[in-house]
Parts: sequence; structure tokens; C-alpha cells
Amino acid sequence: MTEAVLSEVEGLAVSRVGHMGRLVLDRPKKLNALDAGLAQGISQALDAWRDDDSVQVVLIESSSPRAFCAGGDLRAIREALLAQGVGRAFALMDQAYDTMRQLAAYPKPVVSFLDGITMGGGVGLGCHVPWRVVTERSVLAMPETGIGLVPDAGGSWLLSRTQGLAGLRLALTGGRMDGAQAVAMGLADIHTHSEALDSLRAALAHTLPEQVFASVQSDAPAKAAVALPPELEQCYAAATVAEVMERLQACDLPQAQQDLEDMRRASPFSLEAAWHGWHRARQVDTLDAAFDVERSLVRLVLERPDIAEGIRARLVDRDNAPVWQPARLADIPAPVLQALHVL
Repeated sequence: MTEAVLSEVEGLAVSRVGHMGRLVLDRPKKLNALDAGLAQGISQALDAWRDDDSVQVVLIESSSPRAFCAGGDLRAIREALLAQGVGRAFALMDQAYDTMRQLAAYPKPVVSFLDGITMGGGVGLGCHVPWRVVTERSVLAMPETGIGLVPDAGGSWLLSRTQGLAGLRLALTGGRMDGAQAVAMGLADIHTHSEALDSLRAALAHTLPEQVFASVQSDAPAKAAVALPPELEQCYAAATVAEVMERLQACDLPQAQQDLEDMRRASPFSLEAAWHGWHRARQVDTLDAAFDVERSLVRLVLERPDIAEGIRARLVDRDNAPVWQPARLADIPAPVLQALHVL
């Protein structure tokens, strides 16, 4: 399969430069929102290059400095959910998950330039590969609880392996990391200035990543905030989501009050699912196992009304006033909670 054929995939530019296969996400108006077609195009290119000895390294990046990938195409997921049901919506999401797992297990070195917004599905595309480059423009997050979803795309695996309970905090609140924080928390490897990406790309066309990056000095600030203050860490060392919120309310730190506000805006069911997903991810030994847990959680979320409502409120109507069902943690039926704990 030639690059010309592969380049026919809408929103994806596929090329070869020297020994490098280059994948450029090119849906700038949608911040490179990942849909099933784009995911399939990436997968086809990876399949074509797997046994091609002339391709020694793969680079995945964006055509726009605004975003690497802002996440999944949630509007498309909502439309499929409302028109065709849970099965179809899940199948579209699962196509993307398969591509992410393919990237994670790819036998050739893969480099991602996570320049700009990298959230949700963008984290899944770019943060499971061996060489992850961030810049001063990078913003990383898993903001799913705010739209009625749950951290997916392998995000629970990444956040469960950060220092202390900082990853749990991000899973629940949808908090953001800059590039330096992403490196410090293990979601990226190299922090460089965006102006250096052109030279790195040129070098990767004829030199393997381990040699290219061996000579690159990360310019990340030395004191990227990672560890939580002890008082905030104690808030997240609770036995339940409800207890976390109680401890945050009693904590005087400004960060605690902001976290509480963020969690109050989130879907209560999504908070419970995110809590469960993060703790389960800490217990499993492989990324694939974490994906399997996430897939089960996503199926449960898709069967509930919050995700369609959250996407409507945040992305369609943009009134930012979702009506969650139920509206309070305490009102989630016991059988619904039990479904989380038997996964």
C-alpha cells in the first residue's frame, strides 16, 4: 500500500521522509478530534509500515500548533448514541482504542509531538508511545468527568502511575498539566521549545530516536509541580469519592476549594466511575488490562443519560449547564454502584 493511497484518508496526511513514516493529523477546525475514520487511517498506515524495512521510525504530529488532538469526536459519538444506540457508539470509540493499543505495541519506534492541546483521546494517541515530546504550548488533561464520560484511552493507566495521588486528582477533576508537568508526571519524555520541532523532525528522517534525543537537553523548568501538598494528598487518600469531597470542603487550601468546585460541576456517576477506574488501573499489570477495565466502564457510561447530556451542554449548545441524572452522589442507586465494583 503506497503513501498516496494512505493519504486518501480524510483528516490524515501520510508521507515518508527518509526512513521516517510521518502521520500528520489534519483536522484543524476540529482540533484534530479523533473519529473512527481517522483512527482507521492511522491503523492502516501502521500496518503498511510494520514489515517495510525502509521505514525505521514513525512520527505522529499535528498540522496545527493549536492542538495535537483535543480528544475523541464527541459530537459524532453523541449522534451515533442517540440515533443508533449504545452498541454503535461504543463501536466507534472502540475503533480508536484499538489504534491506541496498536501504537503502544508497535514494533518500531514511534515519536509523538504533543504540541498544543492534548486531551482525552489525544492522550491515548500520543502518550503510550516510547518517545513523547512536549513544548511550552502543550496542555494535557483527561477532562471526561465534566462531560459525563470516564477517563479512557488508557488515561487511567497513565494517571494511576503518577507520584502519590496526583493522578487520582486529575482523573476526578479533569485538571490540566503543562508540558513540564507532563514530563514530571511520566506522561511525556522530552520538553523542548516549539521552534525546535522542525530540526527534530529533520533529524528523525535519517537518525533513530535514541540517538536524536540523546543529544537533546530538555528545557523543562526544574520545579514542575507534581507532588501534592500533604493536606491535599490527605484529601484524596479517602475511602470514597464522597469522603474526598468532604475532606476538600474542610481543607483551607485554595487548590482544595478549586478541586471541589470542579468535582461539583462533574457528573456524579462519572466521578464514581473515574474513582473505580483509577484504583483498578493501579491493580492491573498491563496497559491492555487497563484498557479492558476502561472499556467496561465506557459501556456502563454509554448506557446512562449523562454522556449525551454532558456533550450537549459542553460542546453542542454550550450552555455549560448539564442536568445530571442523578444530580448527587448520594442518589446513585446501589445496584448502579455495584455494577462498577463487579468489573
